[in-house]
Amino acid sequence: MENTLSVIPLGGVEEIGGLNMTVFEYNEDIIVVDAGLMFPDEDVLGVDFVIPDFSYLINNREKVKAVILTHGHEDHTGALPFLLKEIRVPVYGTPLTLGLVREKLHEHTLDDAELIPVMPRDVIHIGSFSVEFVRVTHSIVDGVGLGITTPIGLIVHTGDFKLDPTPVDGQLMDFHRFSEYGERGTLLLLSDSTNAEKGGFTFSEKEVRRAFENIFSKTNGRIIIATFASNIHRIQQAIDVAVKYGRKVILCGKSIVSNAQIALNLGYLKIPHGTWLKLEDLKELQDQEVVIITTGSQGEPMSVLSRIAIDEHKIIKIKDGDTVILSAKMIPGNERSIGKIINHLFRRGADVIYEKVSEIHVSGHASKEELKLMLNLIKPKYFMPVHGEYRHLVYHAMLAKKQDIPKEHIFILKNGDILEITHQGARQNGKVSSGRIFIDGKGTGDVGEMVLRDRLRLAHDGIVLILLAIEKLTGTIVSGPDIISRGFVFEEASPEIINNVKELVADTIKGLEREVISDSSLLKAKLRSTLKKYLRNTMDRRPMIMPIIIEV
Repeated sequence: MENTLSVIPLGGVEEIGGLNMTVFEYNEDIIVVDAGLMFPDEDVLGVDFVIPDFSYLINNREKVKAVILTHGHEDHTGALPFLLKEIRVPVYGTPLTLGLVREKLHEHTLDDAELIPVMPRDVIHIGSFSVEFVRVTHSIVDGVGLGITTPIGLIVHTGDFKLDPTPVDGQLMDFHRFSEYGERGTLLLLSDSTNAEKGGFTFSEKEVRRAFENIFSKTNGRIIIATFASNIHRIQQAIDVAVKYGRKVILCGKSIVSNAQIALNLGYLKIPHGTWLKLEDLKELQDQEVVIITTGSQGEPMSVLSRIAIDEHKIIKIKDGDTVILSAKMIPGNERSIGKIINHLFRRGADVIYEKVSEIHVSGHASKEELKLMLNLIKPKYFMPVHGEYRHLVYHAMLAKKQDIPKEHIFILKNGDILEITHQGARQNGKVSSGRIFIDGKGTGDVGEMVLRDRLRLAHDGIVLILLAIEKLTGTIVSGPDIISRGFVFEEASPEIINNVKELVADTIKGLEREVISDSSLLKAKLRSTLKKYLRNTMDRRPMIMPIIIEV
C-alpha cells in the first residue's frame, strides 16, 4: 500500500538467543535491521545452526537498500553472509561490529561486501529513511540502538541493551538522545524483551570484576576462564585482574583469539605488553602465573573447554589445584551439556565455579525497572516488544500497559506478521513467508522437516537394511536375503531376531505374485509394510526399513 510503513519481524519474536531480523518497508524502500542465526536444539540432529527464512527479501530484492547492525553478537549478525550471497547491499555498523563481521564474511569469500562504519550520533539517509545510531550498553562493546525517521513518524529500536552506570569501557548509554526522541514524539518503540520476566535492575558488568578478584586472591593454581568469544568486556576484565595479580594470559580457541585480535587492533581491548602469551608458553610458566581464557561455556562438543574436560586437548591437562570459571549464563537447552562438562572437570581434580555458585556472570539485557525507564523515556504511541520468546513479549507488554500505553496500541507479533502503520493508525495485517532455514555443513536449506524426522527415527530406532538379488524373469531369490542393522540390534548378539527377519522376508516373497516381484517399487513397499508390522508387534520398535533389491 502506498504511504504505509510496514514493520515485519522475520525472526527474534518467537525465540530467545537468535534469528533477530526486522524489516522496515515504506513504498519502494526496505531496510533490514540485524541478520542473526541461532544454534539448534538437541533434537535438530546434525544441524550446525539455523537462520531466518528471508525469502520475502529475496522476492523484493530491488527494494532492499541496506542492512543495519545493532551490535556484533552472532544472534544479530550470523545470517549476514547467507543474506549477502543473495542480495548485495551496503551494511552499516559500528567499527567493532564490522570488524567481527568482516572475519565471518572472509570465511564465505565475501571480501568485496560493502561495509560502512558508523559512530554513535551519526545519521545516515537511505531512501525514505533516516537512521541515527544511539549508543547503548550491552555485554559486547560498540552496541547501538536506532532512531529511525520515516515519512509516517519516528521509530526507536533499542537493540539489545541494559542500563549500566559503570560500563567497563566508560562509554555510558546515551540517555539524552533517547530522551530527545521521547520529547519529539515517537510513533513506535521496539524494545529488547529478553529479561522482561526479571524484576529490578540488571547488575553492572563491573560486578563480575569483584567476583574475579575474590577468586584470584584465593587461588594459587592455574585459572581457566570460559566465556563467549564476543564478550570483549568480560575478556578485558579477566585480563585486568590477571595483571593485578601478576598472572600472564593465554587465549585459547580460534574464535576468541580472532575476536580479541580484532578488538585489540581497533582499540577496544587493552592488553599490557608481555601479558598475552602463546599456548606454547604454558609449559614455561608456574601455575600461579597462568590464566587461560577460552570458549566452551555452553558445553559445545568441539570447544576447547570440552576437549580439556575429557582430556583430549593436546597441551592443556586438568590437574589438582586448577580452578575453572564458567563466566556465562546457561542458555536454556544447554544445561545438560554444561552439567556434563562440570562433572568431568570435577572428576579430574579441578574446582569449578559457575553461575549457580558464584556471581561470575551478569546479563547484558535490561530487567523490568530498566525496561520501564526506557518506555518512560521514549513515551511511544505504539509499542512492539522484540527479542524474546512469547512469554517474554507478554511480560513486556504488561509493563507497557502499566506505563499507560493502551492495550490496542501494543502489538505482540509472530515471525512473518506485518504491522502496518499509516497516519490514520496501526494494525496487524497479513503475513509474509517466514520460518527457519537449517544450515548443515555447506548445505543451505537442503535439510527440511522430512530429513530431520528421518534423522530422529535413525537416532531413536536405528535402521534395518535388506539386501537380496532376484531373478527378474522367474522371481526367485538368487542371493540373500542378508540383513544388516545399525542402531536396532547388535547382530552377533541377536542371531535369532536376524534369522526370523530373514525367514519372514523369504516367506513374504514366496507368497507374492510374479507381477509384484518383478516391480521393485511394489516389492520394496510390501517388504517394508510386512517387516514394520512384525517388528512393531514383536519388539515394539520402529526402525527405518530399507530394502535394497538387485535384479539379475
